[in-house]
Amino acid sequence: MKAAVLKKPSAFYDKFERKGGAHQETTHYCPGCGHGNLHKLIAEALTDFNVADRTILISPVGCSVFAYYYLNVGNVQAAHGRAPAVATGLKRANPNSIVISYQGDGDLAAIGTAEILHAANRGENISVFFVNNAIYGMTGSQMAPTTLVGQKTTTTPYGRKVSNEGFPIRMAEIISTLEAPVYVERTALIDFKSISRTKRAVRKVLQNQIENRGFSFLEILSPCPTGWKLSAPDAQQWIRDYMLPVFPTEVFKDTTKDAETLQYSHREYTDGEVLDVLGLSELGERKEVTKEFLDNFPVQNMKIAGFGGQGVLSAGVVIAACGMNENLDVTWIPSYGPEMRGGTANCSVIISNKRIGSPLTTKPNVLIAMNGPSLDAFEDDVVPNGLVIINSSIVERRVKRKDVVTLYIPLTEIASNLGLTAAANMVCLGAYLEFTGIMDYKLLFDVIPKTIKRKNMIETNIKAVEAGVQYVRENAGKN
Repeated sequence: MKAAVLKKPSAFYDKFERKGGAHQETTHYCPGCGHGNLHKLIAEALTDFNVADRTILISPVGCSVFAYYYLNVGNVQAAHGRAPAVATGLKRANPNSIVISYQGDGDLAAIGTAEILHAANRGENISVFFVNNAIYGMTGSQMAPTTLVGQKTTTTPYGRKVSNEGFPIRMAEIISTLEAPVYVERTALIDFKSISRTKRAVRKVLQNQIENRGFSFLEILSPCPTGWKLSAPDAQQWIRDYMLPVFPTEVFKDTTKDAETLQYSHREYTDGEVLDVLGLSELGERKEVTKEFLDNFPVQNMKIAGFGGQGVLSAGVVIAACGMNENLDVTWIPSYGPEMRGGTANCSVIISNKRIGSPLTTKPNVLIAMNGPSLDAFEDDVVPNGLVIINSSIVERRVKRKDVVTLYIPLTEIASNLGLTAAANMVCLGAYLEFTGIMDYKLLFDVIPKTIKRKNMIETNIKAVEAGVQYVRENAGKN
């Protein structure tokens, strides 16, 4: 006789090792919280459908982040409200994955309203679980978009007023008006009957994605006893008495049977096609380099900073293009103020012989400071033994640290002597490549004509590179 074995679904961790420390046996759930119920229902469905190993759950901000600790699936934490946008990228890049956006009312219906509406309108083949407890549960029980009229919260101590805060937003009703979604339902977690209905809805939302039916959305009314300052039974009754009249539980849209199965195709793109799409094809073709060069290349985590108009961002593009032409992996990401000229600007450039995990340089081993504020801002971030190049034409002080290599070069003065002050950035790049020897400075001669828009300035910029090289050869040991 076969005995039934009652245990947690395999998609739910037995021990919560992701929590670390001494709390790997307990959960974060407050007594009576609906999140625990919903996590269990999702884990059961993923286990029964045998898709947990290809599931990615996106948890943004709020109590939803705790899903990371408990569900034995892939997990990505998104910025506040951005889960549907992240889900879109993940699903399109990994069409065979099961992508879940798990969000609260403050996250989805407030800061994330645009993301959820546009994802739904596009009919993205994702599963969205929307937990509605009428407040910001994690951060202090403030008013949420779903807070009821008259409901008291920490930010509406006298109750929500229509004249001041407007009406509660009914997300299921709104999303059901769009053409693309195939399934939209609202359920609750207040008794055995409602939990059973939620279980069926959870399975349908996931089944739709497994069968490539399209966008499915489930809103769940969930008790928050702690945030509401009620006992667990009273919180369930509060949903019956107050939330259900405003947020009725029903199926608002179900066109699953009529929905065409989405077809996915995969195509490998050549390097040339990728460069064409990114507008980088004009920077040249990668040349053959030796394995020894690639294996021994020292990763360059660069921060190039200065005033707007000093060519800081274009210097980053040019040096990154040099690395790309040497078959190295590169990233370039800018940061600048709103001013066209005179504001602050900097860019992170990474040139590596390995895959780059993040384009942001927080611990540079190369800092190029074109002005004083840039040196003040980033000097302390440079790693020990890193290189700091200072535009001594403008920067008056010396580097305070003794554990970095410094080059003081009158970049602006050298460029001015060539008749083009704006070429100070090319003077710097020439000096940088000559001093470090990581790449041949003559690479710049190939890249500059393809990146300088004003063709009458190409020759001067090339001369600026040569001037930087010459300065290092004559003065590098004198700093």
